[in-house]
Amino acid sequence: MHFQYENRIDYYMSENQNVDYSASNITVLEGLEAVRVRPAMYIGDVNERGLHHLVYEVVDNSIDEALAGYCTKIDVQINPDNSITVEDNGRGIPVDMHEKEHRSALEVVMTVLHAGGKFNKNSYKVSGGLHGVGVSCVNALSDHMTVIVFRDGKMYQQEYSKGKPLYDVREIGTTDKRGTKVTFHPDASIFTVTEYKYDTLLDRMRELAYLNKGIEINIADWRKPEAADGQETLEAQDKPAREDHFFSERGLRDFIAYLDENRERLMPDAIYIEGERKGIPIEIAMQYNTGYSENLHSYVNNINTHEGGTHLAGFRSGLTRTLKAYADRSGLLQKAKVEITGDDFREGLTAIISVKVAEPQFEGQTKTKLGNTEVRGAVDEAVSEMLENYLEEHPNEARTIVDKVILAARARQAARKAREMVQRSNVFSSAGMPGKLADCQSNDPAECEIFFVEGDSAGGSAKQGRDRKFQAILPLRGKILNVEKVMRHRAFESEAIRDIYTALGVTVGTPEDPQALNLSKLRYHKVIIMTDADVDGAHIDTLMLTFFFRYMPELIENGYVYLATPPLYLIKKGNRQVYCWTEDDRERALMEFGDKGIHVQRYKGLGEMNSEQLRDTTMNPEGRQLRQVTIENAASADRIFSLLMGDDVPPRRAFIEANATYANIDA
Repeated sequence: MHFQYENRIDYYMSENQNVDYSASNITVLEGLEAVRVRPAMYIGDVNERGLHHLVYEVVDNSIDEALAGYCTKIDVQINPDNSITVEDNGRGIPVDMHEKEHRSALEVVMTVLHAGGKFNKNSYKVSGGLHGVGVSCVNALSDHMTVIVFRDGKMYQQEYSKGKPLYDVREIGTTDKRGTKVTFHPDASIFTVTEYKYDTLLDRMRELAYLNKGIEINIADWRKPEAADGQETLEAQDKPAREDHFFSERGLRDFIAYLDENRERLMPDAIYIEGERKGIPIEIAMQYNTGYSENLHSYVNNINTHEGGTHLAGFRSGLTRTLKAYADRSGLLQKAKVEITGDDFREGLTAIISVKVAEPQFEGQTKTKLGNTEVRGAVDEAVSEMLENYLEEHPNEARTIVDKVILAARARQAARKAREMVQRSNVFSSAGMPGKLADCQSNDPAECEIFFVEGDSAGGSAKQGRDRKFQAILPLRGKILNVEKVMRHRAFESEAIRDIYTALGVTVGTPEDPQALNLSKLRYHKVIIMTDADVDGAHIDTLMLTFFFRYMPELIENGYVYLATPPLYLIKKGNRQVYCWTEDDRERALMEFGDKGIHVQRYKGLGEMNSEQLRDTTMNPEGRQLRQVTIENAASADRIFSLLMGDDVPPRRAFIEANATYANIDA
């Protein structure tokens, strides 16, 4: 998530509430102090998401240089101490004296909020960083930062600690390079997590390479696990533990090919739209496949606007109107005798919409919804004109698309009837609830939680171990339907899926979007998947998450979906016992307990625990470990679900083999 705040001074009241409230109670935080006192206001949180956000802010500056035409290469590396280095070959941050601030421009950029060239239209026409909070916030939240500028044949350096310069900008040598190199180490006194995840950064760097064709982006991880003898070979010392290199000549067309790698395409290459309307650069790639999901990914200045906005609305309206007009002219709709809606044109469609807006206005719950009204007309116009030309020039592909739309319309009608069967039930009457649901007593969704439990045996233990006031239990009969492989009406015909809709109290359709999930009557704000700690349990987790991602993404976006974490082991010695959730936990317990008189029990099923054990370890809020399901990168999540749950076996096997360390939970 990204946040933008305009004020450089944060005012807050003294924690001492027992004195009179007067001017003396007002504390003024100048400059970057406000960032350190209220970090979550600027970067979203101080957990894993906020930690990685720091990297994105620094990389944004390099991308801005690329958008302006001055940077062609960006290198990102995770250093052995979990610090980050980002280097580009742009112009280099100016180091000359700032006329107003009377200090180096570099120091101003690094220590003053909302200072930089991106606020001057002559320097940057568009900027991804405008949606963020700037590199100065990264500086404020780092215990140490070093910036080296390569400019005009010279090298300049300045170091900082917690946002404050350690010395004036100084010249440290000569060079034939140009650009900026930033190294920072997150402040452990602020962040609850300080270890970077390579794969999280990898996804974003890949995304940026596709969104900005012609730019080379490299990422490397120099953290290395020690060898068994505690030594590294000389060869290993010279190479990172992991590294990836991205460069895309075709931009969004390569992005579409990557996302649809595991889907059967209906045309040999993506439909590509590129141009400028009303001063707004627009780039779109779209591809139809044999699947049943709509996968639209929208970006503004490289920012993933997962809540959509005016650019997405313009795409949808232009797509629907143009395809509808072509289908009417072709006479195919009249022969099919079926009513077509806008949703039918987007079933089985993967599309990426990327626009560059000089002054983006963001709104929505997480500030990721574009509000600029002028963008809708610009995108609508571009899509209409270029798509119409494509359809006329590619009659075979056009016919394939119309046939797909007709099939989708027929399936939609069947799905509507199946949905009506689900929604006829009165979700507030116990008679309308699934027969095996053990509901809770509270009617307050904010405090209520429901466990979807694998099997009747575990369901019985869960019902006995729950807190009846706020915990509900719904046992699942085996594995639910793999919705990735079926049309929507087949999903709604599934008894298990109908039970989920009925138990949650949600319906399909809102005034704004007939396909959206209506959460107005959601009965639980914690939806918890609780399965066995084995391969079958992991498979059920994946099936359930696929269903929520494809049919109820709003639950995930609102932070309502969780995975329960039952322990893997119970270790006993005499009267002492300890539960272990990981292999590391088990190893630590066996050092502590010694090697004699120890009993180790491996829990492969929830049913192996009695109700008290299940309650204490997995269900009780005081001692359980819940994992909240979030979507950091919608495009990557889309690809992973199609890979894991689609029909193409070889890529899935390759993925499992590559991640065997993580997948082999029975070891």
